[in-house]
Order: sequence, then structure tokens, then C-alpha cells
Amino acid sequence: MGGMAVRDLLIVGAGPSGLATAIAAAEAGLDYEVLEKGVLVNSVFHFPPQMTFFTSPDLLEIGGHPFVSPYEKPTRHEALRYYRRVAERHGLAVTLGETVSAVTAAPASGAQFLVTSSGAAGNLRERLAQQVVIATGYYDQPNRLGIPGESLPHVAHYYGDPHAHWRQRVVIVGGRNSAAIAALELYRAGAHVTLVHRGEALSPRIKYWIRPDIENRIREGAVQAHFGATIEAITPRTVRVRAADGQPLDLEADAVLLLTGYHPDVALLTAAGVTLGPQQVPTFHPDTMETNVPGLYLAGGLVGGLDTGAIFIENGRFHGEQIVRHIVGRRATVSRDRST
Repeated sequence: MGGMAVRDLLIVGAGPSGLATAIAAAEAGLDYEVLEKGVLVNSVFHFPPQMTFFTSPDLLEIGGHPFVSPYEKPTRHEALRYYRRVAERHGLAVTLGETVSAVTAAPASGAQFLVTSSGAAGNLRERLAQQVVIATGYYDQPNRLGIPGESLPHVAHYYGDPHAHWRQRVVIVGGRNSAAIAALELYRAGAHVTLVHRGEALSPRIKYWIRPDIENRIREGAVQAHFGATIEAITPRTVRVRAADGQPLDLEADAVLLLTGYHPDVALLTAAGVTLGPQQVPTFHPDTMETNVPGLYLAGGLVGGLDTGAIFIENGRFHGEQIVRHIVGRRATVSRDRST
């Protein structure tokens, strides 16, 4: 560890909030690096290819760069291009394919933290930093049902291109926006769609322009729906459902989409000493985004814990400015104290 460079800041995650933090760090003159286990804006990259955002382009902007789109709501393709261009404009120091496995204290090194990671080849790397920002989001962690057959090859926790399911019998589990959108797109791509939801009705969080469409398709029978129902098992050809009246029901299925939401991976945080509150919300100061571990900060969707509807790009993109402002302010305070 002797002789290793000590960076001012290491940022874990190259999503919009991580990139916004990097931009703020660069503008403040901090020595920083972004570590990303996948590709740039990895979660956006893994959204369905035909996806359209729910929000307007200006609410996805970072670093003060305009997001220009001819559409009221931009597409995934436009967002990927926008974030690439922003990263290139700033020459951001981003290392891709680098999975961080641990953030530990390193007082003997002259740094606050030792960050351990591994590249695509599995080679371990260590970096020293005075501050660390965790901006890993939640999209990589689907909520699993823990039922027999969940790992079968025709079962997925993510929705892709509806064309692949033409003339297939597709069972969708879930009752929020992602399930409703998938059901509508699959139906219009020629699939035979059945929606299964444990609630007595579709979620009240479904967007107002999506709700009448899915409700009308269910009402006319174009999309079959079972409410108040639970999934008990999946076989290569069927889905075993416990209907609202308690009766078992076997639904034929060529493909099963378990669109039951996602949750953050808090293992990295808790191993570093961050405490969790209700709904696995990490302990942090809302003005600085610093956790109960001094020098360790949060940015983006991870902040909301299990309430993944609390933080989106439009509000998580400002966390980086708060973090860097606090780091710079603390550094200035230390410098003044040393000079007196």
C-alpha cells in the first residue's frame, strides 16, 4: 500500500448521479475517478430498447448541458447519446468493467478509505481515497419471489423487445408501470398476454396516460388479468397461480416476466459501517449526503432504500453538487484551522 496515490474522491457507479458528481468534482479541481462495473449509464443501457422516459428532457440534464430532443419525452437511445456526449465533453475519468467489492478504513495509509475492486479478468485492484461516493442505484437487483422455477430459462426479471414474443403466451407478474407497459407492447406485438397481480387492482402509481389504455385492454379481454392472485410455482410450460378465491389455476406460458420491482444492494454500505433505518434507508445527512461514516457519501437512487420511487434522475442528479460542496467546504475549514 505504500507509495499508492491517494485520490480526493472515488465514485462508485457511472449512472447520471455518479456522472453529475464527477462533473462537480472536476469543476472543483478534485482528483477523482469513477468506477463502473458495467457500461456507461449501465441501468439506462439495460432499459428496454424502445423505452421512452416518463419525464421531459430538461429533467435528465446534468452538468448544465441542454438535452435537446424533438420529443416531449425522450427515448432511451437519446439518453444514452446525451450521457456519452456529456462524459466526452468533460473528459470524465471513468473506468468501466470495474466491480467494487469493498470500501474499508485505511488510516495507516494516509487516506480514509481503501477501495477494493476487480476488472473483467478478475484481477484485484486497490485504490486509496480521502472520500468515496456510492452511486450504485437499484436496477441491478430484481425483487425475487423465491418460488420453484424462478430460474428457468424462459423466466426473466427484465423486459426487453416485444418482437421476440410474437405469438407466444406471456405471463406478466406485477401491477405497476413496467408491467402495464410490457403488457400493452406485447399485446400489440402479437403476443397472448396474461397479467397476474397480487393487489386487488392496478397500482395507483401507474401514469395517467397509461392507465386508461391498460384498463380498456383488460376490460375488452385483449389482455387477460388476475387480481388478488399469487404465483406459487413455474414449470417449463405453465405458471401455477393461487387465484383470489383460493383456487389453484395453471396458466400456459412460453415466457414469464416477473416485473415485481427492484431493490438496492446495501451490502457494500453496511460492510463499510453505514447504518440502515426503516425500509433499508441508509443513514445520511440530507444537506451533504454524507453517511454516518465520515467521508462516505451517497448519490442517486440508493438513497431511497426500498422505496425505489423516491429518487429518480431528476432529483438524484443534484446530489453530486451537494457532496462536492461539502468536501470543498470541509477542506477549506481544515486549511484555515491549520493556518491559525
